[in-house]
Amino acid sequence: MCKSLVQKYNVAGPRYTSYPTVPYWDDASFLLKKWKESLSISFSESNISEGISLYIHLPFCESMCTFCGCNKRITKRHNVEEPYIKSVLKEWSLYLELLTGRPKIKELHIGGGTPTFFSSENLVLLIKGILRTVNLADDYEFSFEGHPNNTTKEHLRTLYNLGFTRVSFGVQDYNETVQKAIHRIQPFENVKQATLAAREIGYTSIGHDIIFGLPFQTVAHVSKTIELTKELMPDRIAFYSYAHVPWIKGNGQRGYSETNLPSGASKRSQYEVGKALLNQAGYHEVGMDHFALESDSLYKAMITHKLHRNFMGYTASKTQVMIGLGVSSISDSWYGFSQNVKGIEDYYHLIEQNIIPVYRGHMLTKEDLIVRQHILNLMCHFETSWTNQSFIIDELNEIVFKLKEMEADGLVIFEKESIKITQKGQPYVRNVCMAFDVLLQRRQPKTRLFSMTV
Repeated sequence: MCKSLVQKYNVAGPRYTSYPTVPYWDDASFLLKKWKESLSISFSESNISEGISLYIHLPFCESMCTFCGCNKRITKRHNVEEPYIKSVLKEWSLYLELLTGRPKIKELHIGGGTPTFFSSENLVLLIKGILRTVNLADDYEFSFEGHPNNTTKEHLRTLYNLGFTRVSFGVQDYNETVQKAIHRIQPFENVKQATLAAREIGYTSIGHDIIFGLPFQTVAHVSKTIELTKELMPDRIAFYSYAHVPWIKGNGQRGYSETNLPSGASKRSQYEVGKALLNQAGYHEVGMDHFALESDSLYKAMITHKLHRNFMGYTASKTQVMIGLGVSSISDSWYGFSQNVKGIEDYYHLIEQNIIPVYRGHMLTKEDLIVRQHILNLMCHFETSWTNQSFIIDELNEIVFKLKEMEADGLVIFEKESIKITQKGQPYVRNVCMAFDVLLQRRQPKTRLFSMTV
């Protein structure tokens, strides 16, 4: 990759799991009542035709991983499990009161934190508590995030028997120096054992999460990690760029400084080398930061133009409604976003009062909806079009002008009333999306909000 392009486009920018991005939500005018109304409308529009997605956040971890930017509570006390699950089920019951008819679940994902912090018995309590209130879509997909160090065969078998067929294991990097820096000591044998156990039980999609750009990480470390990964051939791989955002409150990114991180050019080299190795092994790049074998549903979704992106990342199918349960979870009604309180005690307090524990959100304007679709098109399909008059926004001429420089650099190609990101430009998809982000263009942040794009 051209070093000058890395230097030119390595700027702070959103990852676009939503639009508008969270820092640009209009919290001041947001009302819980408006959110509930938008959810009810969207649910009635989409439940029968496509179903809904459900995300459940389980925040507990036994130790702090210092690369992690997720909302978590560090504890070794497992008596926290049952009260939390009861509160999540209570929150779900509050949502059920808003929804007309029995929900049809298309996707269900458990994230964290460390979902496998919870015992198999308590995971059964949680999932059965949800399933007894819903119908399932014909092609539903249940998935969860597993920590290779504590995901047991019992965890895997229990969740498989409940309908889970996809699991992702956090690998990050196999080098000991890197693992010590990020406080994630995790031998290859642990990952191998968990992966083979999942395959033996019957999971049809096993994923590994690998991160580049970590402290003290080198190209050689990334190469070694991927060579070991190829021995196990997971169905899909999330090959993420480390997002260094230590200024976010509650973030665990401590114990190293920015001087310990690879430079932008070095970080990009890690990605290019990793990408080449994955391609050689038969993996295809899907969207941004994801790779999959041809047999995996994520690759098939890309080929059939059904790939979608939301707060859970890339998914193999689109749903208009995504409800997030648990602390810090974000919900999406398509017409609005809401986020739950981040503190567990605050969460419990609101649930006990029969209040959906939302503390902020955003109701999308007509312009927001148009820009959102353009950014989704770019993130999922590397192209978008404004041939339909309803997809034209006021700043379109300014957007096109901004992208002309990227066209000169070979990153995008303009066609009649449309734009395509070239293969050369795909690593810069976030930069292309930023040109369409009219809220970001109108109000550039005065403080650090986002990680670097490269």
